[in-house]
Amino acid sequence: MTEALEPALDRVKQLLFRPFNLAKWITLGFCAWLAGLGESGGGGGFSGFNNGGSHDFNGHNGGEQLRHFYHQARDYVTVNLYWIVPVAVAGAVLCVILWLLVLWLSSRGKFMFLHCVALDRAEVEAPWTRFAGTANSLFRFRLALGLIGLATMLPLLALLAMAIVQMVLQGEPNVAGVMTAIGLGLAMLGLSLSFALIHKFLMDFVVPIMFLRNGTCLAAWREFYAVLSKNPGQFTLYILFQIVLGMAIGAIILLAILLTCCVAGCLLLLPFVGTVLLLPVLVFKRAYPLYYLAQYGPQFNVFPMPSAPPP
Repeated sequence: MTEALEPALDRVKQLLFRPFNLAKWITLGFCAWLAGLGESGGGGGFSGFNNGGSHDFNGHNGGEQLRHFYHQARDYVTVNLYWIVPVAVAGAVLCVILWLLVLWLSSRGKFMFLHCVALDRAEVEAPWTRFAGTANSLFRFRLALGLIGLATMLPLLALLAMAIVQMVLQGEPNVAGVMTAIGLGLAMLGLSLSFALIHKFLMDFVVPIMFLRNGTCLAAWREFYAVLSKNPGQFTLYILFQIVLGMAIGAIILLAILLTCCVAGCLLLLPFVGTVLLLPVLVFKRAYPLYYLAQYGPQFNVFPMPSAPPP
């Protein structure tokens, strides 16, 4: 795992600091920002479910207030269905359109940023055009994966909500309701981890193979799976090491925020500005899996081979 650390750090230095070029930095930042569209904060979508069992169902005031709020909300929705339904449908359609647009743009951005990191170039138009078909294949795969995720998660979420609401209306928890909520929560956690692992392998290894072959996403998955099936232990260690790296990077960013009295934190929250400031981290996170994948053979090396010295 550690063999890829040094060349990845050297790639960061070469790409961003040898020499430092503000125009190149901003161009790379734009490609990185485009590649990361829609992914910031995505891991916290299910963080609130663990709090479902922390309500005091035995407390008379708390349970009564929740029941009162539920009945008020139900009556309000029933009376105002004539405008709530059209607004909800329009909002859902708008959200779907925005989701598709962000997913399509970020799929293009994945190859643009990879192109810049692998070839040490600050280009936008060339990779946008060159990888159009490949990025569309990635977009279709990510769209299908997202729809599968919604189809599996939403029913579990609805059942979990129903179990919690039923216990709230009854005024006290029961064994069946608690066990149902726990089981549904564990199932959602397992599915979330599975989809996160698929996404990790997709971005770290399948996209580089697509970049090399200029082929489809499914063909790249088949090629990667052949390597994964022969080295399951190595890729398990890779995922664990990535968790350690993520914790270390998070600690460094937190330290920088504290040392600047939260000024850095405020800047990191700004769209595009935060990406530009974090560019060394983003380049490292993109370069590290590329060097790791190259260890499995020259056919997986995305970096141009150094030219032979003249005789």
